[in-house]
Amino acid sequence: MSIFNLTAIDGLGKVLYSKKMIFVTDHITIAEAELDFKFIRASGPGGQNVNKVSSAVQLRFDVRRSPSLPEETRARLIRLSGRRITDDGILIIEARRFRDQPRNRQDAVDRLTALIRQAAVRPVVRRKTSPTAASRRRIRETKIRQSRLKQNRGKITDFE
Repeated sequence: MSIFNLTAIDGLGKVLYSKKMIFVTDHITIAEAELDFKFIRASGPGGQNVNKVSSAVQLRFDVRRSPSLPEETRARLIRLSGRRITDDGILIIEARRFRDQPRNRQDAVDRLTALIRQAAVRPVVRRKTSPTAASRRRIRETKIRQSRLKQNRGKITDFE
C-alpha cells in the first residue's frame, strides 16, 4: 500500500491544500480523510499493556457516499463485504493482529485496499458454447458402451 501527499500549489508557490491519498489501483485513490479510525482495547496477548493501551483499530469507510469509488466497484464492494458492512453502507474493518497501534492501523488500511482491489476487478462473463462434434461423439460412444454393459446384465439361465 502506498500513501502519498497530494498538494495543490498556486502560481506564487502558496499551498492551496494538501491531503494524504491512499493509492488503491491506477484509477482509484482514496483520501485518508474518508477513513475514520477508532482505537479500541484489544483482547489476547499483550502482557500488562493489554488492559491499558488501546492498540486495536476499527476502520470505518463509508462505501455508499465515497466519491472515490466508481459505481460498479461500489456495488461489488458492498456485495463482497458481507457482514462487515452496516445497513448505512459503512464498511467496518477491525485489526488487532499486532500489539501496537501503527501496525494495526496499517493492517486495517491494507485489508481495505485489498478488498477494494478485489471489487475493482470486473468478473469475466461466461460465454455459452455448444459442444464440439468430437465431444458429442465421445458422449455417444460412452452411452452405447454403458447400454451394452447393462444389456448383458440379467437373469442367469440354466443351459441343461
